[in-house]
Amino acid sequence: MIKKPKYKSVRKLKKECWVLFSKLRRMEDCQRTTGTLDYGNCITCSKLVRRTEADAGHFIKRNFAATFFDPRNVHLQCKRCNKYGDGETLKYRRAIIALYGEGVDVELEDKATEEKHFTVPELEELKANLKVKIKELEQEG
Repeated sequence: MIKKPKYKSVRKLKKECWVLFSKLRRMEDCQRTTGTLDYGNCITCSKLVRRTEADAGHFIKRNFAATFFDPRNVHLQCKRCNKYGDGETLKYRRAIIALYGEGVDVELEDKATEEKHFTVPELEELKANLKVKIKELEQEG
């Protein structure tokens, strides 16, 4: 019996990529703010948070595909700021300007208005790249 190859939908691949991207962004922020891979500071309130208990919060909300996987748009955020504080947008804006420079907030807002449709090959490539980056960080850490 010949087994048919499994094809994944864009939706399923996007979810799988998000899990990896979220982990990578939280790891990178932990490394940037504390020098470890386990704890980091919330982008909006600076609270020290365990990586596994933190969110990967978006500056521009998740429903904009063009900025969904933009690393400048996603950072480690405590649950209080991300969920209960509705992202603390003003504090988030100030933090990314301090981190990336004047105008990055407007650039992300403009980018969010672009139409973006993910493809299966694009997401498969992203997934593979994210796995490599996570492994590299874990080996360094």
